Amino acid sequence: MSGLTKQTPISTGIVVHSKTRALELQYPNDQTYRISFELLRVYSPPAEVQGYGPGQETLQTGKRDVLIIAIEPVGHYALQLNFSDGHNTGLYSWDILHDLAVRQDELWADYLAQTGSGGHRH
Repeated sequence: MSGLTKQTPISTGIVVHSKTRALELQYPNDQTYRISFELLRVYSPPAEVQGYGPGQETLQTGKRDVLIIAIEPVGHYALQLNFSDGHNTGLYSWDILHDLAVRQDELWADYLAQTGSGGHRH
């Protein structure tokens, strides 16, 4: 079983890189992605971050130094990431994780534009 859709690949390996603050996802086709903890945190899936519909998102800032302190599997379809800022309500399905991995450059650009960070990326 993959994620919530049959087309989404499921990660075959997960590595937490605490020093570089990145979550590495390994896939069966030998593709590997590293997603920063900050990106995972600011694009967390729960409604408190994403809102209840388009345009209702709450911009998350000040998450540059956030750490992942625990990862818990949720069935065969998701991971629950526990962050050092106390946030732990996000269920990251394999679909969401894969989407964040393959779209991270686009998502970073959007986030930096919203925060006015002037191109500084963690």
